[in-house]
This record gives sequence, C-alpha cells and structure tokens, in this order.
Amino acid sequence: MSTPRRSIFLYSGLVIITMFLGLLSQSSLIELPGILALYAGDTLWAMMVFWLFCCVRRGMRTAGIALLALGFAFAIEFSQLYQAQWLNDIRHTRLGALVLGFGFKGSDLVCYTLGILMAAGLDSLIAGRQKQHLQTLN
Repeated sequence: MSTPRRSIFLYSGLVIITMFLGLLSQSSLIELPGILALYAGDTLWAMMVFWLFCCVRRGMRTAGIALLALGFAFAIEFSQLYQAQWLNDIRHTRLGALVLGFGFKGSDLVCYTLGILMAAGLDSLIAGRQKQHLQTLN
C-alpha cells in the first residue's frame, strides 16, 4: 500500500506553529522550567525540520523523512565544528544563528533525535487518521 500524500496546508501550518513555539520558548514572554528552558528550542527546531521535509517530500514514508531530517540536523550541528570566518559572519546574523547555531554540543544531537522522533510519532498518528478517513469515504 502506498503512503498517502501529506497535505501541504496542514504541514505548513505545523511548520509555522512549531517555529512560533520555538521562538516563544527562547523569549522572555514565558518562563519555562530549567530543563525545558535549556532544551525546548533545539527539540522544536528539529521538529520544524521534520515538518519542512514533510512539505517537500509529501509522499515519502515517515521513517524516510525522519532519516532525512536527522541527517540534516546532525549535519548542521557538526558544521559548527568548522569555524571559517565567512561562516561565522553568517552565524552572527539573526537567521544564520537560528539555522546554523554557534557551537557544537552533544546534547543538541539528543534534542534533535527526540524532536524528530516526536514529530515522526505525530506524523504516524496523522497518517493513521487520514487512512481511517479515506476508508470511511469508500
């Protein structure tokens, strides 16, 4: 059985919601408990990467998207070991800092893995509901 194509509207909405939550988690508007304050941003960033891959590869299986997102997130983190001046100049812009980060941290790899696993779980739930809905229509 083939994987149903994901709704670009739903997954774009998930990207926006996750971006909002990630930015909110790093703002002074809310005060998160210690461990959440430390790790929520990185975990949500990885979820957002997963949702973006869902938008781009709408017919791909969840596991494939999870591997793509994990590879991308890990590549970004490992790129932080490379400190060329031109790359650091990009990192010192707001967008560059949000996308590329500054320094390598092993804990970020854990956050990325957890964020992508959570997003993959949600994606599987969404796909299950979509299949159920399609079956009731037939």
